[in-house]
Amino acid sequence: MAHDVTDLREVFLNDRPMMDTRAPIEFHKGAFPGVVNLPLMTDHERERVGTCYKQQGQQAAVVLGHQLVSGKVKAERLQAWADFARANPEGCLYCFRGGMRSQIVQQWLKHDAGIDYPRVTGGYKALRTFLIQTLDEAVAQCDLLVLAGMTGTGKTDVLVQLDNALDLEGHANHRGSSFGKRATGQPSNIDFENRLAIDVLKKRDKGIERFVLEDESRTVGSCALPLPLYQTMQTAPMVWLEDSLNSRVERILRDYVIELCAEFTAKNAEHGFALFSQRLLESLANIQKRLGGERFQRLQDVMTRALQEQERCGSVDMHRVWIEALLREYYDPMYAFQREKKAGRIAFAGDQAAVLAYLRENARQKEGR
Repeated sequence: MAHDVTDLREVFLNDRPMMDTRAPIEFHKGAFPGVVNLPLMTDHERERVGTCYKQQGQQAAVVLGHQLVSGKVKAERLQAWADFARANPEGCLYCFRGGMRSQIVQQWLKHDAGIDYPRVTGGYKALRTFLIQTLDEAVAQCDLLVLAGMTGTGKTDVLVQLDNALDLEGHANHRGSSFGKRATGQPSNIDFENRLAIDVLKKRDKGIERFVLEDESRTVGSCALPLPLYQTMQTAPMVWLEDSLNSRVERILRDYVIELCAEFTAKNAEHGFALFSQRLLESLANIQKRLGGERFQRLQDVMTRALQEQERCGSVDMHRVWIEALLREYYDPMYAFQREKKAGRIAFAGDQAAVLAYLRENARQKEGR
């Protein structure tokens, strides 16, 4: 029998292929990047076996499980497991705790398909615990620098150029503001945390011990930052990114209009523009109370006309009007107040080139280069 997997660090550092044998309902609550769900039992079968276990005990539940997964059903699932194992000879499999389900799949692969395939000791729970510990250790042991600045200054543009950045919005698939929803959905909170932890693990393995993160609220869309990380970010030194109003308008136009529209139309060629328009108007409506009735109505009218013009002739020029108004009247006063409140934490402020140079030098000093 193949040696079971106990080195969880190696699994994630090397992106080892994994087969998740849990039921789909368990898998969709949270899993790991790139993992394939090939369950031993469907949700309904798992529910029936669980009820049997409660009412009649383990032995009766095992008998029922073997009855439900037998004959043609067993053959089809075994074929899928064997196909995965042959395509990924360096991979492994797991269930929730590394117990009976993964043992059965492992045994059937060995006895019926002649494939000796390792399973993860402790299963999903051990893998998930390892990643939570990875994040907690990083927060306790590493230095954090928080990148802040007015809306549209290009904080993400800076982060993607740094080797020691943690892109929270990238992992959450959300731009972080009221307008931040993408055309594609967000991961579950567990998936978000797992992606972030694996990113941290790989960067620390390369010797990185100081991380740069964007200044975020506790939630990025529907994804909540791990509490220890969020709390540490609230007292970490800050770097403030600056840019002109015109440049910020153009960047927001690129990210929230041109690129978001392209995302929607790529996903749905027929109705993409209508869905994009609906999303943009919904995003404005989300801050209606904070804008106030008159200002909201004025901006909504401009946005509606801009969308109509874009649909008619492809021009995005009119979008600049509501973007600039929203920055001047809503976002900038809010961020100016925040900057004043956090002034004591700001270690450096400058434009993109200056901030990049500062952050890179800061990273070199930490690594002793």
